[in-house]
Amino acid sequence: MPNQKGSVRIFRLLGIDVYLHWAWFVAFLYFTSRPHEYSNYGWSALEILALFVIVLTHEFGHALACRSVGGQANLIVLWPLGGIAYVNPPQRPGAQLWSIAAGPLVNVVLTPIFLGGYYWARNQGWDMDHHDGYLLLRNIAIINIVLLVFNLLPVYPLDGGQMLRSVLWYLFGRANSLMAASVIGFVGVAILGGAAIYVGSVWFGIMAAFILMNCWGGLMQAKALAKVAKIPRREGFACPSCHTAPPLGTLWRCGQCQNSFDIFLTQGRCPHCGANYELIQCIDCGTRHPMNEWIKVR
Repeated sequence: MPNQKGSVRIFRLLGIDVYLHWAWFVAFLYFTSRPHEYSNYGWSALEILALFVIVLTHEFGHALACRSVGGQANLIVLWPLGGIAYVNPPQRPGAQLWSIAAGPLVNVVLTPIFLGGYYWARNQGWDMDHHDGYLLLRNIAIINIVLLVFNLLPVYPLDGGQMLRSVLWYLFGRANSLMAASVIGFVGVAILGGAAIYVGSVWFGIMAAFILMNCWGGLMQAKALAKVAKIPRREGFACPSCHTAPPLGTLWRCGQCQNSFDIFLTQGRCPHCGANYELIQCIDCGTRHPMNEWIKVR
């Protein structure tokens, strides 16, 4: 997954930092220097910038939806294959589903706007009088629709695959839903990889590799979640975010001495080096809360 390393912070909006990965600049130069149907390369640059705006609004849809259900979202990284909104919604299927679905919904809202602009230009005779502008509006509309359809493919970790995982979560639980989505993702990798070889597309091959790595990571995470789910739970406590009781056992690792211990049994103190931890991380959802917030109200 792309991260802040190798990226440039370009602005901050609504408390969300937006970073642009260095590879994006390489892709920009590559695509704007290739022959296009426009009369000059300036129009090609405008098309790439339009793609940038579409992807950015899509990622802001994810981030703002995550916040609306009580999650955390303060970072977006844009790179040549699209964008990543680092969202951490509450570990509930409904919250996950809304946080993911909001991204494609942005493209749904943009579709009639872009198509309306394109049909207006065509009716005004731009295809003859302002051919470059007409092509730009047409291509922007096509780009938005292609991104919408591609993101809705039920292939993990694309939005469609994550939405499928959220729906399966209702039926089969957190671990099994992620495992099923990851396995389905491997099928998508095989299809996309075959398409890359058939048409000789480097970008299809890169995307297939990206999906493969994420599917493998999802499968490993699903196995870890399945193991955690089998561990007995401690009564009297519950995570304020996901409302799950913490597991029993030495599952917390001290950041100073690297030894494992049961943070609830020792009241937040490492028995090996004496380090105190005011915040306790939930094994299930990853959020951190003070000890007193973990006490379940009976």
